[in-house]
Amino acid sequence: MPGHTITVDAQVFERLQREAQPLIDTPNSVLRRLLALDSTVVRPGALTPLLAAGKLRPGQRMVWRRRNLGQEYQAHVTAEGNLRLADGRICDSPSGACDAVAQCKVNGWDAWRTEEGSSLSMLRGRL
Repeated sequence: MPGHTITVDAQVFERLQREAQPLIDTPNSVLRRLLALDSTVVRPGALTPLLAAGKLRPGQRMVWRRRNLGQEYQAHVTAEGNLRLADGRICDSPSGACDAVAQCKVNGWDAWRTEEGSSLSMLRGRL
């Protein structure tokens, strides 16, 4: 998804920092939240059963490493069971998150892993 560069003054930047969730938010994700651009995502995501079972926690970082391509993508689990991408977009399924970040069809349950290395498939199999 192509982006645009904007310039903000110090006061706006300080507000963005105050509104940000440390190690989760980017300036873009804060602006999306403040402007209610993600307000249409209210339904539970595919990760809800893993949250309910304690296999995942809100804010947990997930990583998709594409070693052959030298690419790494990161997302965070939301309290609603979705994945929030680094640019602030919210995806309600792991495969949808793969498509959003890399524009390719991949089984996201196998691609996304916890920092400890467990795939979402593995965690789902333990339910």
